[in-house]
Amino acid sequence: MKSSNGWKPGQSGNPKGKTPGSGELQRLRASIAEHVPSILEQLVTAAQGGDVQAARLILERVLPPVKATEQAIELDLPTDGTLTTTGRAVLSAVASGDLAPSQGAALLGAIGSLARVIEIDELDARLTKLEEQQNAKH
Repeated sequence: MKSSNGWKPGQSGNPKGKTPGSGELQRLRASIAEHVPSILEQLVTAAQGGDVQAARLILERVLPPVKATEQAIELDLPTDGTLTTTGRAVLSAVASGDLAPSQGAALLGAIGSLARVIEIDELDARLTKLEEQQNAKH
């Protein structure tokens, strides 16, 4: 099967184009590749000698930044109430300091997503019922 542009899926539109690895960046990387071990050795030596910039460069490139994590907490949310009641319980937990604001925002976002899913399910059920009623009349 050909696509609208005349090429088969997976076929290059420019088969004689630039070969992989022939760009300026690749040439630059290749030209310094043999020097990387000695550069790294010099950086480590400088960092060990007290060069803060060298130490920072090494650490920023080798160790990913530590991301803040929040302690998971157990939250008693109403199971028989409405989504509005559940949302108010989340806001109350944030206001009382039992729940971090970012956790509260995430929970409220999840509640909003759940509300949209429920709405779609209800609309689907209503549409199915209307279609069944319409088919029964004919």
